[in-house]
Amino acid sequence: MHDGHVHTPYCPHGSNDDLESYVKKAMKLGLKGITFTEHAPLPKGFHDPVPHKDSAMNWEDLDSYIREIQRLKQKYQGEISILLGLEVDFIEGYEEQTRSILDEVGPYLDDAILSVHFLKHNHDYYCLDYSPEMFKTMIDSFQSVEAIYNTYYTTVEQSIKTNLGNYKPKRIGHITLVKKFQQQYPISISFDARIEQLLDKIKENNMELDYNSAGVVKPLCGEPYPPDDVVKKAIQKKIPLIYGSDAHSTKGLFQGIDKLWKDTVFSIPKRLS
Repeated sequence: MHDGHVHTPYCPHGSNDDLESYVKKAMKLGLKGITFTEHAPLPKGFHDPVPHKDSAMNWEDLDSYIREIQRLKQKYQGEISILLGLEVDFIEGYEEQTRSILDEVGPYLDDAILSVHFLKHNHDYYCLDYSPEMFKTMIDSFQSVEAIYNTYYTTVEQSIKTNLGNYKPKRIGHITLVKKFQQQYPISISFDARIEQLLDKIKENNMELDYNSAGVVKPLCGEPYPPDDVVKKAIQKKIPLIYGSDAHSTKGLFQGIDKLWKDTVFSIPKRLS
């Protein structure tokens, strides 16, 4: 088993558990591999909409992050596969800046995830998974929960289709993250057909899907990203599923794995070219 979605102490909203402790915990759990996927620095000029401005790694920490993981790769070579990665935000209106980031750091990366956390509406940006309170603010702005879902899936589709250069991540992150607060803010219509269209786009573009167990432990979600019905469709379409704990501490490694669909066959991440 490979955990393909793991955060680090370089995450401002994570824990202070040191990088090597993640590796040791992964080995103790019997994992064969781990991809460190810290939140890539946000594009310069983009203003983080969360109160503490802590959604992503600081630019000044990027070199240190790369060097430290390279050191661990060498130290544990032959014992566990360690991949150097990033979780890259797709932000509408910042496509060129994101491509520039990838052009700069891509040569150092083994793996990466492309995720949507920020939605644009009326020239403002919102972090959709920050808190129930911010989601309520979004509802007031978008005028319905369904409008948020529609914008989210539209933005995910854009992330799949947009040319981000030779180092564009091959994996789409937590494709149903918009459902994080679904038990408090339910929807009145189905987006199943929309999600299946996204799966078709992922297949057409030869991409992978992040099978993220973090939603299982979120009290207002209660299911993985994506849920079982979407996972079954992905398997039918032969889309590679990469398990990801989305851990922000060593305690979070392998979280929720027992709640995932038992017949899932997981893949190993494709290396970036």
